[in-house]
Amino acid sequence: MVETIEALVDAGNATAGPPLGPALGPFGLNIMEVLKVINEKTKAFEGLKIPVKVMVNPDDKTFEIEIGTPPTTALILKELGVEKGPGKNREEKIGDLSLDQLSKIVETKGVSLLGKNKNAAAKEVLGTCLSMGVTVDGKNPREVQRLIDQGEIQL
Repeated sequence: MVETIEALVDAGNATAGPPLGPALGPFGLNIMEVLKVINEKTKAFEGLKIPVKVMVNPDDKTFEIEIGTPPTTALILKELGVEKGPGKNREEKIGDLSLDQLSKIVETKGVSLLGKNKNAAAKEVLGTCLSMGVTVDGKNPREVQRLIDQGEIQL
């Protein structure tokens, strides 16, 4: 029976410490080999936390690794070049994304967003921008969503 371990790791820099090491130890796997594969697969997202699933077959000590996409908030913060969001998002704005940056985030998230097309997926990301206190192209994210609905903005 396959066991699944889920963890949030530093992309390109997963270590044998928590959360992975203690979770993988009881399976008798070569932890360094597992970490090497994870770090290779997550190198492109270095500096972000990435959800990882390790599926282990304890009988033959084999494993498979699935890499998720970083949380939308992490991608937004990375694009803005800030480390964390505001404490009071209604009063404080932490930055302004360009439409190109918004498009890049939508492409990075890909199929993990629920929108059926790129514009619908962008509206999901805009909702996150609203909750984080981020403007887009100098506008409130709700205004950008309205412009997408009206066809004035196409991503």
